[in-house]
Amino acid sequence: MVTIRDVAKESGFSSTTVSIVLNNAPLARYIPATTKKRIERAAKKLGYRPNLFARSLRSKRSHTVGVMVADMTDPFCIPVLRGIENALYQSNFLPILTDVQNERSRFERYLEMMLDRRVEGLLVVANWLFLDINLLADLEKASIPTAIIGCELKTDAVSSVIVDNEVGAHMAVEHLYSLGHRKIAFIRGPKALTDSSPRWKGIRSFAKTSGLELDQHLILDLPESRDPISSFEAGFKLTEELIKQKRPFTAVMAFDDMTAFGTIRALAKAGVRVPEQCSVIGFDDVATCAIYTPALTTIRQPLEAMGTAAVSIVVDGINAVQEKRETTALHRKVGPELVVRESTRNLL
Repeated sequence: MVTIRDVAKESGFSSTTVSIVLNNAPLARYIPATTKKRIERAAKKLGYRPNLFARSLRSKRSHTVGVMVADMTDPFCIPVLRGIENALYQSNFLPILTDVQNERSRFERYLEMMLDRRVEGLLVVANWLFLDINLLADLEKASIPTAIIGCELKTDAVSSVIVDNEVGAHMAVEHLYSLGHRKIAFIRGPKALTDSSPRWKGIRSFAKTSGLELDQHLILDLPESRDPISSFEAGFKLTEELIKQKRPFTAVMAFDDMTAFGTIRALAKAGVRVPEQCSVIGFDDVATCAIYTPALTTIRQPLEAMGTAAVSIVVDGINAVQEKRETTALHRKVGPELVVRESTRNLL
C-alpha cells in the first residue's frame, strides 16, 4: 500500500507538505501550484489512494448512509433501491445495505452496528409486512437524518416518502367504472397497514360521488402475514371464496399486484377468462406486471423516484448537521399513475 511517505520520497517534498496537498488542508492555499502539480503527479504515478478510514476519524465524517430493507425478496424493494443507489452515488455517499428479514432483533442489531460505524444518515425501505414491528422509537433514538420509504408517518423526528394512496385507489376504481363495471369486488389490505385506510377512503370517495354501490358481500380483507409472497396466496384463496359465493362480479380491484396475480390465477382455475369475463386491476406496478399473462393493469408507484426523494431529504439533513442549522422531518406524498395493460377491458 502506497503511503504519503512514499509520495514524499518520489516528489522530493516533506511528508507534511504532501499531506497538506493530498488532503486539501486549509494550508494548501499557501503552497505554490508547481509544488502541488509535482506532488499530484507523484501520487498518480505510484497509485496512491487516501486512507478514507483515517480521514473519517479526523473529520468525524464517514460519508456512508445506512440502507435497511424490510425484506429483500419483496418486489417492491428493487426499484426503490435503484433510486437510492443512484442518488447516493451522485451525492458521494456509500450505501451500507442490510436486509433485516422482518425481524426486530435483526433490525436492532444492524442499526447498532451501523451507528457504531458512524453512518451519517439512514434510509429504511418498509413494506406492508414490516409494520407490526414498532421500529420508530429505535430510529428516533438514532438522532441522525432518517427517512422511511413506503410507510406514512406523523412524527417530527423521522421523514417519510409515500405514494398518495387515496388518489391511487380513486384512479383505480374510476378506471373500472369508466369501462362500465358496476359489480366490483374489492380485496382490501390488512387493517393494521397504514396504506389500507387511505386506499379504501379513495374507493369510498369515488363511490359516493359516482353513485357506485359497494356490495359488502364483495369486500374481503387480506390477512396479516410476514411473508411478502403471501398476498399472492391470499389473493388466490379470497378470489376462490368470491367465486364460491356465486354472487356476480365483473371486476376485481386488488390491494396490490401480488394479490392481483393470485386473483387472476384463481379466476383461470375456475375457467373465468381475464379480461373477457372479469377485469382485474392491481397497485404498485412491480416489474412482473408487464410480463404477466395477461399483462396487469395497475396503479404505478414511482418507486425509483421515491428512493431518490428519500435520499434528497436525508442528504439535506446531513448537510444541515454539518452546517449546524435546524431541520424538521419532511413527509412527502408522490403522485401515482394509472398504467393500462391487458387485464382490464370494456364491459360488453
